Amino acid sequence: MCGIYGFCGFDDDGLLGRMARRIVHRGPDGTGEHAAPGLRMGMQRLAIIDLAGGWQPVFNEDKSVAVINNGEIYNYLELRDELAAKGHVFRTQSDTECIAHGYEEWGLDCVKHFNGMFAFALHDARTGDLFIARDRCGQKPFYYWKDAFGRLVFASEVKAILECGHVPRACNLAAIDPYLALRVVPEPQTMFQDIFTLPASHRMVRKADGSVRID
Repeated sequence: MCGIYGFCGFDDDGLLGRMARRIVHRGPDGTGEHAAPGLRMGMQRLAIIDLAGGWQPVFNEDKSVAVINNGEIYNYLELRDELAAKGHVFRTQSDTECIAHGYEEWGLDCVKHFNGMFAFALHDARTGDLFIARDRCGQKPFYYWKDAFGRLVFASEVKAILECGHVPRACNLAAIDPYLALRVVPEPQTMFQDIFTLPASHRMVRKADGSVRID
């Protein structure tokens, strides 16, 4: 199953660990973390592909790109051959490494090359950008909270986001009617005030200046 989580735009030394503990059930095989100025992100791993070498985060050749991923890229073997032919050097056998090199090769459009179920977060140290994407059918969950000060908190489950003291713990009253009528809360709303889900087949880019674009 796996789970990813992280935050940027502020500092909280204990937050990443608290988030990890809240969703440890999603990935009991191990924990991976990545830290950069103004950013922390991590993942709980349920090892399936490349059991020994596929620990996350996964990096590109010079470690300027770091990726955490919940899911699976089904066509990763084909992508691996294509990207290797273009000169990219692989250090693992994991499908997640194709995201790192795919981003190097195709930028934000790399998601158009991925066939799979995924929700990933990618940090580009060269620009300071955080790039997030969710699969076409929304099979893998991704929730986030952001504010006007450039702070962003994200995770595979809302309970991890609620570990952050900046996030209000309040019900989204506007979601009650659609939930009672449809038994589902339409995206991007959730049952929690100011916490949203990234819609299926969407990308989010959080720039180094704190601005966020979703498309």
